Amino acid sequence: MLKEFKEFIARGNVVDLAVAVVIGAAFGRIVVSLVEGVIMPPIGLLLGKVDFSNLFIDISGAVPAPTSLADAQLRGLPVIAYGRFLNDIVTFLIVAFVVFLIVKAVNRLRAEPPPPPNTKDCPFCLTAIPLAATRCAACTSEVPAA
Repeated sequence: MLKEFKEFIARGNVVDLAVAVVIGAAFGRIVVSLVEGVIMPPIGLLLGKVDFSNLFIDISGAVPAPTSLADAQLRGLPVIAYGRFLNDIVTFLIVAFVVFLIVKAVNRLRAEPPPPPNTKDCPFCLTAIPLAATRCAACTSEVPAA
């Protein structure tokens, strides 16, 4: 059983998957930092100095109403924190776009497979002739069909 486990782990695709998960987690933190620290503040400023991460709907009916999301959470009030959801949507769209660009670049780097051959060599004079030819145009020898 230990031998089978070792073979399973030694496969290239398992190791590649592990590396992809680790790099993906690190990349996710970078994107979250980019969205929350660089992208959302200017958008919030354009929309009237709104901090998206602090947007919420109070559904508790508590008096006095919470003044911020942190206040509502501190008091244990039920709220709908849709600002974080908006941040997560922007984060997802950025990650999806970057993954799209990476896949597009990798696909461009892959060599296209060569087209299937449409000629064969005459066994007598080695001239290239069409695959369906039964006689060589150069030496007029009969060639067996492919």
